[in-house]
Amino acid sequence: MIKQRKFAAIDIGSNAVRLLIMTITEQEGREPLFKKTSLVRVPIRLGADVFLTKRISSENIKRMIDTMQAFKLLMRSHKIERFKACATSAMRESLNGEEVVQLIEEETGVEISIIDGTDEAAIIAATDLHALIQSDKTYLYVDVGGGSTEFTLYSKGKTIASRSFKLGTVRLLENIVPQEMWDEVEAWIREVTRKFSKIDLIGSGGNINNIFKSSGKANGKPLSFFYLSSYYQLLQSFTYEERITELNLNQDRADVIVPAAKIYLSAMKWTRARRIYVPKIGLSDGIIKSLYQETLEEASRA
Repeated sequence: MIKQRKFAAIDIGSNAVRLLIMTITEQEGREPLFKKTSLVRVPIRLGADVFLTKRISSENIKRMIDTMQAFKLLMRSHKIERFKACATSAMRESLNGEEVVQLIEEETGVEISIIDGTDEAAIIAATDLHALIQSDKTYLYVDVGGGSTEFTLYSKGKTIASRSFKLGTVRLLENIVPQEMWDEVEAWIREVTRKFSKIDLIGSGGNINNIFKSSGKANGKPLSFFYLSSYYQLLQSFTYEERITELNLNQDRADVIVPAAKIYLSAMKWTRARRIYVPKIGLSDGIIKSLYQETLEEASRA
């Protein structure tokens, strides 16, 4: 006898807002199966407001309300059991972030939690990384967002170190990341990886997923440093318009993909990694896994 349940996650990032819906299949005596049912992405780019003016604009507040209304209707149509909405870098840095959260809840009924970088890294760690991480190896997990990048070092199946930096693609596009930030990230990565002779990277985020898709590699196979470096040079050789027409990138992807590739390449260089795995997981996946686990724990206490 199987039971299917639907959960959802809303990820309010600095570049885009996403709704992920998952179907969870429960069968007695087996681990639950998580299957992505639907993913909707709206490129609102809150970071372009916040990182320059420290506030979310009235236009983007309206777009956020419209988006949350649409997401709520979609979740109702899918018969979602539970959902959770989390906002990251842009929302937590905006002077009117709490005010916007309150307005969205009043207008749509969607309650949003503003999480910090540490929480973000912990939620991501709740994903299926254990299926990829081999117990005898060392990995640096790199999740590149619009406002921040989360780094987590795993060795022999355990978390060694984790840190969030204000190094994001939208910040880089707006030219508001000082060299000191790059230096700080490099120093931290070199220090925490110093004792390990061989490290692989695990990359997450829409940009590395897009790069992986373009490679034609089979799922589970890594990209090489050489491939990523060559692709980065290719991206730089095209104008923004050419990336849209020649590489078939979306308008809101064609600009941020360049600084994203630079962050991944820099992390590979500083860790001396030659390979990067792309499991296509991120914050939304972690939110659903955490929410599902929380639901099971509540049921067991009832």
